[in-house]
Amino acid sequence: MGKTTKSSEKENRPHVNFCGSLSEEETMLITLRDELYGGSWEKMKQDLADRLQGRPYIFKLVNRIEEDLHRIEKLKGYEDEQGINLADYA
Repeated sequence: MGKTTKSSEKENRPHVNFCGSLSEEETMLITLRDELYGGSWEKMKQDLADRLQGRPYIFKLVNRIEEDLHRIEKLKGYEDEQGINLADYA
């Protein structure tokens, strides 16, 4: 995250705390989103949905697709609400 001031540390604290509360699976989804899907939750969700439907998909991930889709909604919702990228805090 680089050099921060006391005020920016205070502003970032909720996001750092949120990231600290994430499960290993949720943290992995943030990493996969950035590394495999160019930072796009939508591309990742579409890929997982295609896999569930038996359509061609991009990456073979894990068998917990439905759980991952719920995790993505949680993470994306937080990012949208806060106007941040969780990868900056994870």
